[in-house]
Amino acid sequence: MNNNNNHNNSESPNVEYPVEGLSCANCTREMQEAIQKLEYGSDARLSYVNSKLTIHPNADISHVDRILKGDGARIIHIKEHSLDDHHEHPADPHHGHSHDAEGNQLIKWLLGIAVVIYLLTFVLKNVLPEPLLIAMYMIVIALSGYSTFWRGLNNLIHLKFNMDTLMTVALTGAVVIGEWKEATLVAILFGVNELLEGYGMDRARKSIKALLANAPKEAALLSNGNVVHVPISSLRVGDLVRVRAGEKIPSDGIINDGNSSVNEAAITGESIPVTKKPGDYVYGGSVNTDGLLDIRIEKAYEESSLAKIMHLVQEAQDSKTPTELFIDKFAKYYTPAIMIVAILVILIPPLLLGQPWMKWVYQGLAILIVGCPCSLVLSSPIALVSGMTRSARNGILIKGGVHLEQLGKMQVLAFDKTGTLTQGVPSVMEEAIYDPERFYDVAGTLEQSSLHPLAKAIVRHIYHQHESPISPESTQLTTLPGLGIQGEIGGRTYWMGSEDIITHVATTDSEQMNMVNHDILRLKEQGLTLVITVDETHVLGIFGLADTIRPETKDVIRQLHQAGITQTVMLTGDHEQSAQMIATEAGVSSYYAGLLPEQKVDHIKRLSSQWKVAMVGDGINDAPALATAQLGIAMGKGTDSAMETADIVLMQDHLGKLPSAIHMARQVNRIIGWNIGISLSLKAIALLLTIPGWLTLWIAILSDMGATIIVTLLGMTILLGKDQS
Repeated sequence: MNNNNNHNNSESPNVEYPVEGLSCANCTREMQEAIQKLEYGSDARLSYVNSKLTIHPNADISHVDRILKGDGARIIHIKEHSLDDHHEHPADPHHGHSHDAEGNQLIKWLLGIAVVIYLLTFVLKNVLPEPLLIAMYMIVIALSGYSTFWRGLNNLIHLKFNMDTLMTVALTGAVVIGEWKEATLVAILFGVNELLEGYGMDRARKSIKALLANAPKEAALLSNGNVVHVPISSLRVGDLVRVRAGEKIPSDGIINDGNSSVNEAAITGESIPVTKKPGDYVYGGSVNTDGLLDIRIEKAYEESSLAKIMHLVQEAQDSKTPTELFIDKFAKYYTPAIMIVAILVILIPPLLLGQPWMKWVYQGLAILIVGCPCSLVLSSPIALVSGMTRSARNGILIKGGVHLEQLGKMQVLAFDKTGTLTQGVPSVMEEAIYDPERFYDVAGTLEQSSLHPLAKAIVRHIYHQHESPISPESTQLTTLPGLGIQGEIGGRTYWMGSEDIITHVATTDSEQMNMVNHDILRLKEQGLTLVITVDETHVLGIFGLADTIRPETKDVIRQLHQAGITQTVMLTGDHEQSAQMIATEAGVSSYYAGLLPEQKVDHIKRLSSQWKVAMVGDGINDAPALATAQLGIAMGKGTDSAMETADIVLMQDHLGKLPSAIHMARQVNRIIGWNIGISLSLKAIALLLTIPGWLTLWIAILSDMGATIIVTLLGMTILLGKDQS
């Protein structure tokens, strides 16, 4: 059949539909494959994690609905081209598989009643006649396993083999050979199994919904002096909104009027409020904690930092890691293989070895139950979703499960120096003064109008450290390319700049010049950048400046080494002495100085050829290196460049949460490894029991349910971890 899937190349954007009743990751994958065979369906994505279907708008939704209902799922809202235009579909009479709150409550009640009736059969087995006991067993099977039975029967008709098919065949076989008690237990325990599976993923989904709840719903728009409450989707750049104490800021903007403290935890993960004043930037989703703020909107909500975070988090849940892709592929062939093994176990001993048929039919049915891939398929998704959601809650945006998995495997972290390990703002670290009366006045007057970072640092130093007034006297400033500046103050000419500026000094005072040369050498050995102030005959003084290390850097590097990072490398374009000073103070394993951007890329490539390497930067001037590394990590407090360039974004303006992110990523990888090992080990042990003929339906269902319980609980432990403050 020609599906005309080339139609999907049209410009129409895909639409999303919420889906109810997705029972398991494996079933969801199979339904997605069926939907992709429809016309306009080749790009369709059915998300088990987010319970959403994304599909081309021209696709026939009635055909999609039939595929979903075949597994007990359904579309609950139709959203054509507007979020407001939707309608409900009638409930499917066979739908008993939903894992929403009401669905879970119904399953709990049905299973509870089934368990009570099942226990009564033990009490009344010597009182009631066998036909009545069988009727009670049938009621229990109907209450706890009817949805599985219908789906499995439908699968058999279509020759589709999955866990529902296995359970249906096992259940039917147990009833046929008269093992009512064990058939009933199979139905009950599989029902419990499904409830636990749904509960685990439901907890992960709720954690995502809690994160999405940070999004504000409406804004107080100031229009012609009046306050009008409007949906945030209607806000435009330039609108003025009013935010009262306790309200959420609707979108990114700049404070027009008012002072307050703002809690930016929704963006940065840091709960300590930040003081804000007019002219300061604020983020949508942040909470105004006390004062009244009037904010000029800088970004429409869909372009705001919070909206981008929400979108990236939801996209990240749907991405598949190599581990998940392997498990999906394995499960696709594993289930039919188990059915073949079960058939061989049933046929070979009776036909070739003369063994009793009933015994080996029973063993074959037990193998079908052991072969259920529920726990294997669940090994990864719950842990990954929990990890990414907890990270986002903690102000760490991970753009996909594959990046979370990679983060847990990193061996080497390469850091950009400026703005990452250091403050990115130079400060005066030391000074040599030869003319105390004129030095600060002249330096301040020459530098006060300059926008150069070194000039700003000098003016800041004079103001705050020495409280010296800067002369307002006008000067005639001239820029000397490659040297510094020249200016006139009170009829005298002065120069400020690098050490070459000394060539303007005509002096016979060799003693002073020896002292100056000694100080220049001493300050340069400390890795400081020098700015020297001179007149025609004297050197007035020297400022030694450096980019200071961030207060958390040393502790972060130590924690990273403790977390198992084998090497920390600093890459910088700064000169050797400055780089050595910062590297020694930070405690990094090695450093490379004097690098151009393309040389940083070369170093990343060389390191990547030997180890698994992540590059950490501010996402602004190190984009090539971030893109070249196996994993790019940017700190940028929500800057567009950081979000677009990096695989992982630290939403704070510091590295403090990087060690906890690596610890959590390694925990996720460990749990996924444990889950896969536990799942396969329990199944292998149960299958080995078929060799002496010891495998029973009781052991089979307990091994399968036990594996699912362990896998679910281990995956959920990640959500229980304490967020870093």
